[in-house]
Amino acid sequence: MKILGMGNALVDVLIRLNDDNVLNELELPKGSMQLIDQHKREKIFRTVDGYNTSLATGGSASNTILALSKMGVDSGFIGKVGDDEYGRFYVREIGEAGVTPHFYRENSPSGTAMTLITPDGERTFGTYLGAAADLQANELQENVFLAYRIFYVEGYLINNYSLIEKAMQMAKAQGLMIAIDLASYNVVEANRDSFLTLIREYVDIVFANKEEARMLTGKESEEAVKELASMTRIAVVKVGSDGSFVMKGEDLVKIPAIETQMVDATAAGDFFAAGFFYGMIHQAGLEQCGRIGSLLASNVIKVVGTKLSEEVWDKIRLGASEILN
Repeated sequence: MKILGMGNALVDVLIRLNDDNVLNELELPKGSMQLIDQHKREKIFRTVDGYNTSLATGGSASNTILALSKMGVDSGFIGKVGDDEYGRFYVREIGEAGVTPHFYRENSPSGTAMTLITPDGERTFGTYLGAAADLQANELQENVFLAYRIFYVEGYLINNYSLIEKAMQMAKAQGLMIAIDLASYNVVEANRDSFLTLIREYVDIVFANKEEARMLTGKESEEAVKELASMTRIAVVKVGSDGSFVMKGEDLVKIPAIETQMVDATAAGDFFAAGFFYGMIHQAGLEQCGRIGSLLASNVIKVVGTKLSEEVWDKIRLGASEILN
């Protein structure tokens, strides 16, 4: 079963902070994702000059698709990049991971996510979308969807509603199962009605963390997952170290988290989704899907960014196999 993702093609510029002072200076609410312009991006670079930084492929859906490819799942990705060093880095990394690229290019700066990581592992994003935000509904091609069975969209695209709706319409017309991750609590707050419309009309699987679920439904996690499950086929609400709730129909399952030392929470939810999809592809039950999701999430939070060694991936694949059996 092949999975196609669509999202903002971003390069994460990972910056390790010593405390929360830089976040306050930059007026970035801790744990949030804020869209920034070129001027704010340059200010961040100036402010963190001298800090330890590194590059990694980023973007919520992109992280999920890359992890799925590492798990041996045939995966593709739709996105737009610029013709610059960040765009070339992104395309190279995606290709080396074995993901089928469905890229559009333009002559403007590629998107970057300034990822500010505090000592407690929490990450705060100042996201400059650049070329990533310029993908338009009229550029989508129906034939791209033909080879896939699941279409996965990141909620950050909600700011381009015509794009996300058109893509879902194309996927639905081809019989694909449609999944969405709600992205960030502040994005949900600003686009609540749009999210509810998409979920009710197109979505089969919805992923949210506890803050996003609360913002969308006005309820705490367990009650929120029940409300989301009434709108769609499968609902998942992630509650960090407390695990996750997964519900399909009347079946509600509580999945424990795997205890580990968190270094960087970046992509924990994205890797959880990858593990959950992996379980689905192998015809696993809700509990198994959730446990594989927790397995992937627990490994990515041990490192800064999203790049895991091949030795770690071997252990993850073995662990997933043991859960399935």
